[in-house]
Amino acid sequence: MSPKKVIISACLLGENCRYDGKTKINQNILDAYKAWEIIPFCPEAPLFGTPREKINVIREDKSDKIITDKNNRDVTKLLEKEILSFINKRPYVDEIVLKSKSPSCGVGTTPILDKGKNIIDHGDGIAAAIMKKKYLTIDIKDENKV
Repeated sequence: MSPKKVIISACLLGENCRYDGKTKINQNILDAYKAWEIIPFCPEAPLFGTPREKINVIREDKSDKIITDKNNRDVTKLLEKEILSFINKRPYVDEIVLKSKSPSCGVGTTPILDKGKNIIDHGDGIAAAIMKKKYLTIDIKDENKV
């Protein structure tokens, strides 16, 4: 019998893939899923490298866009393509654990900003939102819910 499969944000596994080149390793996650097949996930690092410019979720006209912090570059479509490619290669998983507050991975905890970069709401990061639509029966949570 093969082990259950879990997608986990790579930074929680100890990979130095965050925008600042650091990790957010979480020993509780490593312990909780040690018997599982772990699939590391970071949609930003393959596209933008590490370290990289920070990104934000900006709400404009009732639509959320992923915009780079300094250069104000819209990278929404690039990230959508990367995330969908990742998902399409892994149609069957048992669980997903993502990094809270991340513009990519936050599950209800991501700061949503206005054009002036003021927090106006909290919601899902782009990957969490897409995964919720693609993995309808999968438990998707952040590291604080494990």
